[in-house]
Amino acid sequence: MMELRAIVSSSSSSSLLHQLCRLLLLPLLLSVSANDAASAATAPLKFGINYGQIANNLPHPTQVSGLLQSLSVNRVKLYDADLAVLSAFAGTGVEFIVGNEDLHNLTDARMARAWVAQHVQPFLPDTRITCVTVGNEVLSGKDTSAMQSLLPAMQSVHQALVDLGLASKVNVSTAHSVNILATSYPPSAGAFREDLAQYIQPLLNFHAEVGSPFLINAYPFFAYKASPGSVSLPYVLFEPNPGVRDPNTNLTYDNMLYAQIDAVYAAMKAMGHADITVRISETGWPSKGDTDEVGATVQNAAAYNGNLMKRIAAGQGTPLKPDVPVDVFVFALFNEDMKPGPVSERNYGLFYPNGTPVYNIGFDGASLSPSPSTSPFSSSSKTTVTFAVGVVVLLSALFL
Repeated sequence: MMELRAIVSSSSSSSLLHQLCRLLLLPLLLSVSANDAASAATAPLKFGINYGQIANNLPHPTQVSGLLQSLSVNRVKLYDADLAVLSAFAGTGVEFIVGNEDLHNLTDARMARAWVAQHVQPFLPDTRITCVTVGNEVLSGKDTSAMQSLLPAMQSVHQALVDLGLASKVNVSTAHSVNILATSYPPSAGAFREDLAQYIQPLLNFHAEVGSPFLINAYPFFAYKASPGSVSLPYVLFEPNPGVRDPNTNLTYDNMLYAQIDAVYAAMKAMGHADITVRISETGWPSKGDTDEVGATVQNAAAYNGNLMKRIAAGQGTPLKPDVPVDVFVFALFNEDMKPGPVSERNYGLFYPNGTPVYNIGFDGASLSPSPSTSPFSSSSKTTVTFAVGVVVLLSALFL
């Protein structure tokens, strides 16, 4: 759940793209310290994007591949293992997380192996699949059968990867809602819900054993929507604010997302695990919502994603783990018109399905736009580049 679009189709596009990035970044780089610039230039890019497809008007995966390559987005999370998508990204170097929510069948070792053999193995190494997610937010639901099947399904998929010689390349995880936490404030008091302990403890043991990350879907938007009178908007949007001090650690948090990440670390530590990495598998902010969805605006969506991306580009860590860059998959690439639920569910995209950006994230600056007659996904041999400075900042680590 970027304002940057570059559709490139000539052999000289790459050098032009790099030159434009340098020109657009120069004013910004002159305004930051040398240390900050060096940090942004050397930090690994910890940015990915969720590529959801619950829509009837999305561009073909080959066009999406071109779009993401032009943006230099090199990590993508799918909710399935779509053949067309994985084929379209072959040879691009983009790193994929693929998913399977069929927990019942995956608990069967033979079926798990058959699925891996059909949906993962054939695409390697041309398409870089690095993780399989089993289920999605299972523990925050009400299906106890699914909860009981979650770990066995993960174990079956992992064993299939081992049997097929892929375990060194592909790991196994599952994404959780932040609602599996019973306590998240202060972050140092983070704790998982007691009713879920019977599932979470063995899951943590599994993650530690196989070395896979603990995935969390975290949306500060929901906290603000639920209580706009008591939740600070600057605090959830990464904008200047006094911050919130954790009385147990004396660490100060200037945004809710980082507090939630550290609360998960604290909750895992309380269960005996300080050996597992937390990764944000979904976060974002809707650009539109129902009348009762307070805060769902274009301005807030641009602020949330733009400010978050700048921090990611700088390799910033949380107060508890300042040396571990925050690892985030933003939700989502496109607005998805067939998603059920409130209006916000269909308006998390950074792009409209026609390839135009939903909003400008970042700083004011010059841009190069295609002519009105040019399709955003044109196959013309002419170079068509549309830029917004905000995401160029995010990608500075790649070009400097």
